[in-house]
Amino acid sequence: MSALAGYFYRRRIGEKALGEAESVAKDLVESARKEAEAKRREVVLEAKDEVFRLRSELDRELKERRGELQRLERRVMQKDESLDKKLEQLERKEELLAKKDVDAQKLREKAEDLVLQQQAELERISGMSNEDAKRVLLDTVEREIRHETSIMIKDIEAQAKEEAEKKSREIISTAIQRYAADHVAETTVSVVELPNDEMKGRIIGREGRNIRALETLTGIDLIIDDTPEAVIISGFDPVRREVARIALERLVTDGRIHPARIEEMVDKAQKEVEQRIREEGEKAIFEVGIHHMNPELVKLIGRLRYRTSYGQNCLKHSLEVSFLAGMMAAELGVDVTLAKRGGLLHDIGKAIDHEVEGPHVTIGADIAKKYRENPGVVHCIMAHHGDVEAHSVEAVLVAAADAISAARPGARRESLENYIKRLQKLEEIGSSFEGVDKVYAIQAGREIRVIVKPDRVDDLSAVRMARDVSKRIEGELEYPGQIKVTVIRETRAVELAK
Repeated sequence: MSALAGYFYRRRIGEKALGEAESVAKDLVESARKEAEAKRREVVLEAKDEVFRLRSELDRELKERRGELQRLERRVMQKDESLDKKLEQLERKEELLAKKDVDAQKLREKAEDLVLQQQAELERISGMSNEDAKRVLLDTVEREIRHETSIMIKDIEAQAKEEAEKKSREIISTAIQRYAADHVAETTVSVVELPNDEMKGRIIGREGRNIRALETLTGIDLIIDDTPEAVIISGFDPVRREVARIALERLVTDGRIHPARIEEMVDKAQKEVEQRIREEGEKAIFEVGIHHMNPELVKLIGRLRYRTSYGQNCLKHSLEVSFLAGMMAAELGVDVTLAKRGGLLHDIGKAIDHEVEGPHVTIGADIAKKYRENPGVVHCIMAHHGDVEAHSVEAVLVAAADAISAARPGARRESLENYIKRLQKLEEIGSSFEGVDKVYAIQAGREIRVIVKPDRVDDLSAVRMARDVSKRIEGELEYPGQIKVTVIRETRAVELAK
């Protein structure tokens, strides 16, 4: 019974708890429903607000666009009205221009009739046709223009010469001042001193075998005469002459002179001279600041050390030309390296001109081409004596530097015979022109003065004659430096009061 009672008791308790749980659940569901309803109403309100806001913005934008369209319509209408007015103005202007064109055509026809009448009247009065009058007028105008042109040319040439001479003097003087070198005429040493005259016999040897061996090996001639304690070495090739000199001096110092010893000494002397030649060439290009030159060209530059021209050492002359040309190129703002290279190689043909036929200019150009030198350098070599016309500033500078180096006092020697021939040729060129009275070559051939007959040569012709004489001198003579040409025209009126 107690168990059954306990059962019913637990059941009531369970039902009571279930009822309470159902009540709580109903409360929670109701609370959730109310909250959801509130959320729904809130969301609906927010959506309505957003729709209202978007509709307001759209209405405002539509209103603005309608206003903009209305403004554009008003502007278009104003432009149309303006264009209509302009079209009306253009139509009126076209009508006015058409009327003026008709009036101008009438005036043009009337003017042409008047011109024809005037020409006919002028032809009747002058007795000349229209073509004759034109020809006379053109001849007169041509003479006046020629005269004015001659005066203008004279003024322009005078001004250009003055400015060019001033600038050239400045550039040349600057270059000369910057490069100061010794200028003493040189000659190749061709005399070997002996300790005594007995040495001459030992040099000659038994039946002349020693001297023959030395001459055969070196290709030079030994002159043994009555000159006390000296032997003269004679040979056209300066390098061979230097080899012979060194070999002979060593043989004399050594004292053992026989064909085998001579051959040994000559071989050593040749190697020594070749070494000196290479060193001189390398030293030269190092001094000038030139790089990447063919080794054979370097040797030829070194050979110039033993070559002289009018007593001037060719290597020193080439170095000086290179420095002067480079300095002038720097002043003018042109290629300094090209000017230096052309100056150093301009006389390279003289290194072998005793072995190859032809002038040293042609030989030098061929050598430069052979060793793939720059075409600009080849042109400098070909143009430095005027054999071809200079087409580059560097070529002109090399020719000028060559003339400066050769014309320095004491740089070169000129024989009296050549000097007299040059003066005679100068006077001969000046006398060959028509109207010349007297010609004088003065200042050691640096200036020529041409005195003309005033009744046969006017002032403008004198200007042309000075230019023509200078051109003839440039084309027919070779000379260091420059020659000034002065044409003098003078008229004197003399009367005696008695």
